[in-house]
Amino acid sequence: MRRLYIHDLPEWPQLQWNRDRLAETLAAVRLQQGRLIGHMEGLGFRLRTEAVLQTLTSDVIKSSEIEGERLDADQVRSSIARKLGVDIGALKPADRNVEGVVEMTLDATRQYDQPLTTKRLFGWQAALFPTGWSAMRKIKTGRWRDDSTGPMQVVSGPEQHEKVHFEAPTAALIPGEMKTFLKWFNADHTGDAVVKAALAHLWFVTMHPFEDGNGRIARAITDMALARSEGSPQRFYSMSAQIRQERNAYYDILERTQSGGSLDITPWMDWFLGCLGRAIDGAQINLKAILGKARFWETFAAAPLNERQRNVVNRLLDGFEGKLTTSKYAKLTGCSHDTALRDMLSLVELGILGRGEEGGRSTSYALRELAPA
Repeated sequence: MRRLYIHDLPEWPQLQWNRDRLAETLAAVRLQQGRLIGHMEGLGFRLRTEAVLQTLTSDVIKSSEIEGERLDADQVRSSIARKLGVDIGALKPADRNVEGVVEMTLDATRQYDQPLTTKRLFGWQAALFPTGWSAMRKIKTGRWRDDSTGPMQVVSGPEQHEKVHFEAPTAALIPGEMKTFLKWFNADHTGDAVVKAALAHLWFVTMHPFEDGNGRIARAITDMALARSEGSPQRFYSMSAQIRQERNAYYDILERTQSGGSLDITPWMDWFLGCLGRAIDGAQINLKAILGKARFWETFAAAPLNERQRNVVNRLLDGFEGKLTTSKYAKLTGCSHDTALRDMLSLVELGILGRGEEGGRSTSYALRELAPA
């Protein structure tokens, strides 16, 4: 027998929560928001732009990772930089899948003050699947799902032994349900805009109106609502990156909320606000890295570096994974092994790179730590 879900309740979507219980948490999150934005505004245009670029890059990558899809970080960063008009040196070409996710994310955040419409949502979902395929499966894009292959379910486990965690409303209800959702989302409310972001996320994923891409679109809607709460398109923290870190808890609270047989969503609201607070805290780590990068280039402002060297050093400052070797340098810059070796030895002589003890072709290099300011 099919379980009763929150959208089956007669009063749906009249969601309820304990405002008194959440008041202290909400106030703390709002204070965190204000402090972070104030701190960022004091950095100057160049550092703010770097912070936004890093935040959006993380947001796109982590939102896709939640769905099990790994995007090329260099492609994502290049695509965002190109669309924002930010000069980051050599730009890596991005494939259609990366471009689609980036376009959706930027539309949600840069155009946060524009109405969210059916046409806009259709465009986002079509952008996520530019070929009309999701993995090995042909899907319908740019329109609501029709349930022609069965009910929309969130499942886990091997085929024939799947566990159903949630079943969305039937496709016939989606046009009307989404009309209600969009009218509510675009209306002016007297309540707190951060609370609205939490409600919008839960409401949209409960509808699950598309054949695929619902999670990423829900997170884009959340970013849009948070941008509205701040009155700014600039993103300095990533809710998607924090949800990725807490992925199991995220799915657990969603399942409990959607299957609890009650319209009281206080536990979901409490978790969402807590997750948001942790996301804002995480932005301080990003800020520290950006300030460290700025201090590094101030220290070596007069160093005679070529474009290859600057690009590789920036990669290291942005968190290059693994050890840098001559062969990796050559691959990153498209130069010969001999040119790579000369470049790296020059960086060692300038005090920018330190050389490992491996010796020979396996010698690795890393950035030297700056002396404390």
